[in-house]
Order: sequence, then C-alpha cells, then structure tokens
Amino acid sequence: MLESLIAWMATWIIAVIDGAGYLGVVVLMAIESACIPLPSEIIMPFAGYLASTGRFTLWAAATAGAIGCNLGSTLAYAVGASGGRALVERWGPYVLISHRDLDMADRFFVRYGGPAVFVGRLLPVVRTFIAFPAGVARMPQWQFQIYTFVGSWLWCLGLGYIGYALGDRWNRDETFRGLMHRFDAVIVVVGVVLVGLYVWRHLRHRR
Repeated sequence: MLESLIAWMATWIIAVIDGAGYLGVVVLMAIESACIPLPSEIIMPFAGYLASTGRFTLWAAATAGAIGCNLGSTLAYAVGASGGRALVERWGPYVLISHRDLDMADRFFVRYGGPAVFVGRLLPVVRTFIAFPAGVARMPQWQFQIYTFVGSWLWCLGLGYIGYALGDRWNRDETFRGLMHRFDAVIVVVGVVLVGLYVWRHLRHRR
C-alpha cells in the first residue's frame, strides 16, 4: 500500500512539474517545507532529469527549489512565532514538553539557531519540520531566511544533480532508490532513539 501511495505521489509530482515548469518546483518545495511531508527526493531529481534534457538548467532548478523552501518555511515559521508557543504551553505537558524545555529551545536557537537550521535543511524528515520550532523560539528572521536558503539550495542542487546524472534512469535506478530509502531509515531510527531518550529523561525527572 505504501509503495502504491509513493507511486501515485510520484506521478502527481511529475505531472505538476511537467505542466508548470519552474513554478511547479517552487510550489512543490514550498509544500514540502511547510511541515507537509512531500518527498523532495522525487521533486528535485525529476527537475534534474529535465535539466539533462535541456528543458531546465540545473542551477535554475536548484534555485527554484530553494525559493520554494523559503516560502514554505516562512509560513511554518510564522505559525510557530504567532501561536506556536501558546499551543505548546497548553498541550505540551501531554507529550512531556515542559516550560523548561521551551526555555532550553529558546537558548538553543539563540546560540545555534543559524547552524541548526542550515544542518536541518540538509536532513530528510528534519528539513520538513525545522521551521516551526525556529518560529516558536522567534529566531531572528534574517538569519532564518539566509540559512534556510543556503541549506535548501545545496540540498536541491544535490538531488537535482543526481537526476541530471541519471537522466531518464532517475526513477528506475534501484541503487538510487535503495540508497534514499536506507538514508531515510537511518534518520527515522535516530529520531526514534532521540525521542526515547527524551521520554526517559522526563520520566526520570518526574520520579
């Protein structure tokens, strides 16, 4: 069932980019960066493939993707900045998020906000959601925009280059798809471990 969903999503993504060109890349990457898990691992390699045919250029495709990332991330940031803290303060205790955790997040983004956003934009899964906590912590907007764009541009260029190099094999190459799935799996495992440590730490402090 999951494979069928991914196949349907890939068909829809290809149709959007094929019909709307660079604007399609901007819109799809904006969705992907607004806390909606639309796979950039399909969006950008197809844009790279179109660059290999001469319809796109690789640099313009990467820039269109990064612009989309900034647009979507700005929306997620605004939601976090305007009502995210109140939402977390109200419902946070139910998922073991305390005021102390919010204060720690604020200090973290004050000290490491720029590099954290930059690195986050280069990681699957993390990149989709990093803008919301940055908004909750009210990270300086100019820093957020610059680090988001630079990290996103590198991510989009890397994925686009893979599609460019593979040509019409980008969606049929089992090695590429296997590597991306394994990379995503590693990120998920690391995320589960971190969540487990987080829960254990909070339960220990409550005793």
